Amino acid sequence: MVRVLLAGESWISQATHFKGFDSFSSVTFHTGADEFIAAAGREGIEVEQIFAHDVPQKFPRTVEAMSAYDVIILSDIGANSFMLPPETWLDWKASENPLANLAEWTRQGGGLMMAGGYLSFQGFQARANFVRSPIASVLPVTMFEGDDRAETPQGIAPRIVLPSHDIARAWPGDAPALLGYNQVQVRPEAETVAAVGDDVLIATMDVDQGRSLVWTSDIGPHWCPEPFLQWEGFGPVIAAMLRWLGRAS
Repeated sequence: MVRVLLAGESWISQATHFKGFDSFSSVTFHTGADEFIAAAGREGIEVEQIFAHDVPQKFPRTVEAMSAYDVIILSDIGANSFMLPPETWLDWKASENPLANLAEWTRQGGGLMMAGGYLSFQGFQARANFVRSPIASVLPVTMFEGDDRAETPQGIAPRIVLPSHDIARAWPGDAPALLGYNQVQVRPEAETVAAVGDDVLIATMDVDQGRSLVWTSDIGPHWCPEPFLQWEGFGPVIAAMLRWLGRAS
C-alpha cells in the first residue's frame, strides 16, 4: 500500500459581526482536502493529513522521518511554515531545514507532489515563496518570481497531452472545467501529462531514484469546483497520481 502524507489544505478564519452598537468576533476552522482524501480512500489509498497550523511543529524534518512515507504532498501551504519552526522563529535557534531534506528524500526514492492553491508554488502576491526554496530543483516545473495565479472564473477545461502516461490512462474522457491554477513552466526533462489551455495541469519527472509531480489547480474548492469533485474520473486520477509517485501498480 502507498503511504501518503498530505501537509496543508486547512485554514482558520476570523469574522467580525456588527449588530447595531455591538460587535463580536468568531473563529472557524476549515479543511480543503476532505473530498481528495475520501476519493483516495475509495481507491484503496489512505492519506494522512497534517493541518497547516501543525506543520511548523509536526511535519517530519529529517530524511529518516520522511522515510515513513512513499508520497508527500504539499498543498496550499507556504514555505515559511516549513522553514520557521518555533525554535527558530521564537527562540532564534538553528533547526533542520525540512525542505532541503524533502528534496534529498525525493532524490533518494521518495515521491513528491505539489498541488496548486493561493499558497502553492509562488501563489497569491508570491507569498508561498517556493521559487528559491530547496525543493524548487526537484519539481518538474520552474516558477515565476511574482504572483503566479491564473484565475479562470469562466471555467477552463483540462485536456490530456500525453495519453500513453500511466496517469492519463486513468482519465475517463472529458473532465469538468476548473476555475483557476498556478501558472508555471515545465522543465525540458519533465513530461506534461495534462494541460489547461496552453499551461500545464499535471507534469511528472524522475529525480535520481525518486519522482516528482505537480497538479497546478486545487485538490478541492475553490479552483476545483463541485462538478469536478463529483466527476467519475476524480478518484481514479488521484489514485493514478499517487500510485505513480509511489511506484505502485
